This record gives sequence, structure tokens and C-alpha cells, in this order.
Amino acid sequence: MAKTEEIHLPVSQLQKGITVKLPLSWMDHPFLFNKIEISSDAQIKMIQQLGVSYVILLSGTPKTASPQTQAVRKSKNTNAEMSEQEKLARKHIRQSQNQFIGTINGIRGAFGKIASDPEGASRETSVLVETMLEQLYGAEQVKLALVTSGEPQATPTMHGVSVAALSMMIAKGLQLPKPQIRTLATGALLHDIGKLRVPEVIRNKRGALTEPEKNFIAMHPQYGCELLRRSGMFNADVLDIVLHHHEFIDGSGFPDGLTAEQLSITTQIVSLVNDYDSLLWREEMVSPQLALGYLFKTRAAQHSETLIQALVKVLGIYPPGTLVKLTDDSLAKVVVTSDDVKHPQVWSCQRDGSKGRYRFLQQEENSVDSVLKLDELSEGARKTLRPGAGISFYFCQQ
Repeated sequence: MAKTEEIHLPVSQLQKGITVKLPLSWMDHPFLFNKIEISSDAQIKMIQQLGVSYVILLSGTPKTASPQTQAVRKSKNTNAEMSEQEKLARKHIRQSQNQFIGTINGIRGAFGKIASDPEGASRETSVLVETMLEQLYGAEQVKLALVTSGEPQATPTMHGVSVAALSMMIAKGLQLPKPQIRTLATGALLHDIGKLRVPEVIRNKRGALTEPEKNFIAMHPQYGCELLRRSGMFNADVLDIVLHHHEFIDGSGFPDGLTAEQLSITTQIVSLVNDYDSLLWREEMVSPQLALGYLFKTRAAQHSETLIQALVKVLGIYPPGTLVKLTDDSLAKVVVTSDDVKHPQVWSCQRDGSKGRYRFLQQEENSVDSVLKLDELSEGARKTLRPGAGISFYFCQQ
């Protein structure tokens, strides 16, 4: 009996109601099994962030796919022809994604134990921080990668992990000692725990908040600090980060209106990164480069110039998640930073969204030509580059 030919479905055509198999080792993705019956948008988003261009279609028919475009038949141009460097880089990106999801799950568990089992919460948080430190210092080069949780909005745990990773990268670049980075990481992971006392309907409200709603949300630093203080498991420096992560060096922040000399370096770093990461989830921002420019123009007096420069050094001119046009006229989204800022690792496609592929610009003559706006993308390019998938950061070993 002839062997049935595999049907390779582009990840841009994933839909609920079909069953697919991932062309990856079970160690290289966050799912329990390689075979997945797709039942949610979150599953689709997670698969599309794994760095693969296709999945193997097992059953079901994507409604929008024509017989000509529904599936790409197996060809010789597969992973076998990837360079060893590309295979390794893809593996590292998948590791970053898995580690990001794992850390979110871990801190979510710790959040749930703060009141009922504070010792357990402290222990689990400490394990997560030590693991993140090992990941940060565990390779010769560690860059910043674009990752996603698959969530449509920034949750306190997802936001906390992204803020922790970027804050730790900045602290490492400033050569802060490890004990200080350990404190910073703990405070960053827990900084929004007080939002658990704010009703979800207020936290996730899309439109303008009423004054009472604004006041309610503005209380979350005090709520979080008091919750951790009552647990008796976290030191004063961690509590300071949680209480003052919305303070600015010019005294215009809250809840206490502190100024630079009253704020520790760890609290200032988390305040800066919290400010930047929060901008990424504003509907009008979309681009992480636009958010960085907004920070320069409107927040220059509120954050230390030295720390802003350190943030720019970690993010690069084209932070992960930035939409760009390349010198060969193809379009791309920055995935991993590089020392050569015009040659990051990107996910690229043609203007119509076709030929989606992972590229190492450091290995090419091509480079970033310019930054793109969302309205410059065709519908096909939007499906391939997925600019609305959410932007979070995590370490990527190189």
C-alpha cells in the first residue's frame, strides 16, 4: 500500500476545528503532545510563535484555504537544508518561548499561595528567580527575544515576567551584583500582585476609565505591598519595588511622589521597564520602536538618562516585535536582537504575505531599511507577520 503523502499546512492558515501534528521534537514545544486538536485562538498563537512555517494536517479542512493554497506538499526544501546555525537559533527561540510560558505558570502558582501558603509562595518565587538568573548568565551571549503567552491582553503574571526579564538584562548590562539582580527580579515578578484585588472588568476595560476606576487601579501598589508584608516572607527591598514601581525621579509618580535620591536603583529600573512594557499594550502603540520613541519624548524627565540609555542598548534600534522593510523590499518582524543593530534575526515575507521564513540578516547582504507602520501591511502580510499578537520579552541564548 502506498504511503499517504503528508499535507503541510502553513501556520498562517491554522483554524479551530482541525487536528494537526507539530514537526518538532516533544522537547521543543510547550504542548503535552505533538498531536493537537485546535480548539482555541491561544493554541493557534502559540503554534505560530514556535518558529515553524507549517504543521502537518491530520484531519479537518481549513475553511479559507483553496485546493491550491490549502497545503504545501512535502518537498526537499525542509529542515534538512537548514544551516546548523539556523537550527540552533530556532531551538533557542523555542526554548525562550517555553521558558517564558513556564515562568508565567510558576509565578501564577506563587500568586495563588501568597495568602494561604506564604512559605510555599516565597519558595516557588525563589526557584523561579534562580532559574532566570541561570538562564541570564548561562551562555556566552544572551539576547532579547520576542515571545508571547497567547493571551489577548497583558495579565499581571505575563507582564511581570516580561518586566523581570528586561529589567535583569539592563541590570546585568550595568554590572549590578547578583544579589541586587536577585532582589530586582523578585520585585519585578511580584510588582503587580496587588492588581489581583482590582476587578477584572476594570483591569481589562478597553475604553476610558472613570475617576473611581482610576483611583481603584492606582491603589494596586499599596495592595500588593501590604499583601507581601503580611506574608512576612519578602525583604524590605522587594517591598520597596512593589510599592514604588510607579514612582518617577521627578516626583510626579505615585503613591508617595518620591524623587531620584529616594528611589533605589532596582526600583528605578523596574519603574522604567514597567512604564515601557505597559506602553506596548496600548492600542495606539503597536510598535515597540514607537513606544521607545514615546518614552524619549514624554518621559525623559521622569526616568534616569543613564537607565534610558541602558534600556535602548538592550532593546536596540529595532526592538523585538518591530515591523521593518528590508533592503530587498521584503517585510519582516524583528524576533531577536543582535550586536549589529541593522542585522537582527527576523521573520520575513513578501509584500503579499507569501514566502514566510526565518532569516539571519547577519548572514546576508540585506539589512533593515526602514520601520513600517501597521497600515503599510497588506492583509496577507498581517496574517504572516501577526503584528497584533502581543509583545513580551524573554532571554534568548546565542
